[in-house]
Amino acid sequence: MKLPDSEKNRLKQKYGQWAIVTGASSGIGLELATQLAGAGFNLIVVARHLEKLQAVEHELTSKFKIEIKVVDADVSQSGGCDKIIQAALGLNVGLLVVSAGYGTSGVFIETSLDAETNMLKVNCEALLALSHYYSRQFVRQKRGGIILMSSLVAFQGVPYSANYAATKAYVQTLAEALAIELQPHGVDVLAAAPGPIESGFGERANMKMAMSLKPSQVGVPILKALGRRTTVLPGLLTKILVYSLRTVPRWAKVRIMEKIMGGMTQHQRK
Repeated sequence: MKLPDSEKNRLKQKYGQWAIVTGASSGIGLELATQLAGAGFNLIVVARHLEKLQAVEHELTSKFKIEIKVVDADVSQSGGCDKIIQAALGLNVGLLVVSAGYGTSGVFIETSLDAETNMLKVNCEALLALSHYYSRQFVRQKRGGIILMSSLVAFQGVPYSANYAATKAYVQTLAEALAIELQPHGVDVLAAAPGPIESGFGERANMKMAMSLKPSQVGVPILKALGRRTTVLPGLLTKILVYSLRTVPRWAKVRIMEKIMGGMTQHQRK
């Protein structure tokens, strides 16, 4: 899926010369970085693995006439977010895409507390730190855009992925509130809430996903929604899953998600 020229021009005119994309080495982060490069944005690409980022840099600079700064940072570690901020000093950054994140699954009492806490640091704490810093910067410059990666699981409790779903609920509610607070200052905030995505996510989360979207199916809808709405449900599969549950009471949604996630993680209620 390609971003129309009209959208490329809109994004570039509204959000400026440089974009920061975390989680840019794979999945949705890589797709958004690629689409933004095609729109003419210079990029600060962030991920844990330097070699993968260098491959992204080589591929995008060979296709597009842009500048790229590579930042190999683990945002779960102390100083990870500061490394990103320092790399961007002096640049005309107008767009922040926080795509770094991962999930866990399984029976909550059987999971590793260290793994669950680390996920909180990546999905919530680092996202908070970057959103707070760049919200202030964008308000000062009276323009900017922030894309935060929510999820289909953000809208109800999800047995067998309890903490992951809770982290995404945090992201969703933060984005909804910031969109209202920052809009008068010319800053747009978007929560992108896709369904299952074909990437390394499922393997890392120990999930088997029968139905999933390709990153190429969600990147363009996310960018087209920025500045136009607060939440986007990118991809037809996401819309089907969300709208089919729209009239279901919240308690029933939790039970439905128990069955869905139980199948994906080989757990069932006894």
